[in-house]
Amino acid sequence: MLYTRTNHLAHARLGVVAAKRFAPRAVTRNTIKRISRELFRQAALPALDCIVRLSKPLNGKNDPATGAALRAAVRAELQRLFQLPAVTK
Repeated sequence: MLYTRTNHLAHARLGVVAAKRFAPRAVTRNTIKRISRELFRQAALPALDCIVRLSKPLNGKNDPATGAALRAAVRAELQRLFQLPAVTK
């Protein structure tokens, strides 16, 4: 989920919330944060405050902590979110 709000700075800012209940392993949470920051830097966003927040579980304790499939899914969803952010006031 992506929350946005305009800011009065010359650049956009990012916050990432990866809750332990949605991604129980630290490796998974760190992967999500790393990919979020990478795609945020590549996106040409106006002066916005953006918060990326997990809204449903990505994987459980029995699934692999990280892998190509997980990274691809996270990257695809974040690319979709950063295309047209919904600006709220």
